[in-house]
Order: sequence, then structure tokens, then C-alpha cells
Amino acid sequence: MTEQNDEKDRNIVISHISEADAGEVLTVQRAAFVSEAAIYGSVDMPPLTQTLTELEAELRSESGLAARIDGRLVGAIRFVEKDGMLLIGRIAIAPDMQGEGVGRTLLDHAERASNAQVAELFTGSLSEANIRLYERCGYVEHERVPDGDGTEQVFLRKNLRGG
Repeated sequence: MTEQNDEKDRNIVISHISEADAGEVLTVQRAAFVSEAAIYGSVDMPPLTQTLTELEAELRSESGLAARIDGRLVGAIRFVEKDGMLLIGRIAIAPDMQGEGVGRTLLDHAERASNAQVAELFTGSLSEANIRLYERCGYVEHERVPDGDGTEQVFLRKNLRGG
């Protein structure tokens, strides 16, 4: 799977994540979520506290895709299909590649690889850029769940196949 990003004349190569990618994925994930930690005023969030061993186990039990440019891992997405729903997990994009279409490309590939009727993902209520991206990709707010600290988890859904 290869997608050309005409704006930057770069080839984004999309491939399945394997357990062997765990170290690179964890590095990108931690770098990507530093900005989220700043927004929320805390580094105590799963993308930053997850260990390499935990990530390796997750990659064995869930599906995922990696985005590479010139061999460098610049983004990753994890997902699982359950009861006709594509549950999209962590989307992590290298900070220097955020806003370059990598996240949108990964979302599109995950959706197309799925047989699910509906896709769901979530982000924090203070993550306005994430919410805007997901809405531009066709996701609609479905539910807000209070986190107990004045913020909420915002769940968004997208119909993938008809009704």
C-alpha cells in the first residue's frame, strides 16, 4: 500500500505494524503525545506511560498500520474490529509530520481495510485540533464521558458502509 502526498512530493508507505515495530512505534507515540500532555497539564496518560512490553503485547492482539517516509516511521494507528464496529485506538504522528496528511492517510487505510459498518474513536475534549481533524474525516460526535477532572472523553463515529 503506497500513497503519494503530492503537496510535499513524498511517498507515504503504509504497512501493517508488527511486534518488531514496537520500539519505533513507542518512540513516535511518546513524541506525539507530549503536546497532548501539555494541553492537559499532565504526563500521566497511557500513551506516555505505556511500556515497551505492554505495547508489544498490544501489537500481538490488535491490528495496526504504520506510515513510513523514506523508511522512517512517521505515524501509526491501532484498531480492532468488534461486533461490527471498527474501534480505532492510538493515532500517533511524529511531531514534525503533524498536519501533513499522515493521520488522515492512516485513518483512511484503516477504514478501507475494515469490514465494519461503523468506526469509532475518541480524544480528549481539550484536543481541539484532533476533533477538527476527525470531523473533517467524516466523524460526528457521538458521546462525551466526564473524566472527573473537568475534561471529557469525546467519542466520535463514522458510518463506513451505508446505513
